[in-house]
Amino acid sequence: MTRQHAIPDDFPKEPSPGVVTGAQPKLLVREKDGRYYTGLTDDELQTHYEVCEDLARQLSAYTSRKMLKSGWSFVDVFAKVERSVNGKVNAREWDFSPAEITWVIKRTRELLAPSTSDGGFHHDR
Repeated sequence: MTRQHAIPDDFPKEPSPGVVTGAQPKLLVREKDGRYYTGLTDDELQTHYEVCEDLARQLSAYTSRKMLKSGWSFVDVFAKVERSVNGKVNAREWDFSPAEITWVIKRTRELLAPSTSDGGFHHDR
């Protein structure tokens, strides 16, 4: 896989830990191409990052459009977007780890910062 973007330091690098019952300690691994992994491969991590970055960019554009069309404040629109994203993840419609969703929400806020800091989008209902 050709790396298109460098993965930022704050992007979650480990998948959500699994849970296995029993009294004996267990190491959760998975087999891929004859090798055992406890976390994501470099290619898997790159893919996770690119999907999360893409989602953050889509959410940023969507939030901006909603603010312009509805005249709602950033706080109102972003709260609705965040609830919707968490709802899709909780309903298992979207397959993201809790850490990835936290990162996506943070990244979406970062992408929106230039457009929301100029005062142009701060309208109350």
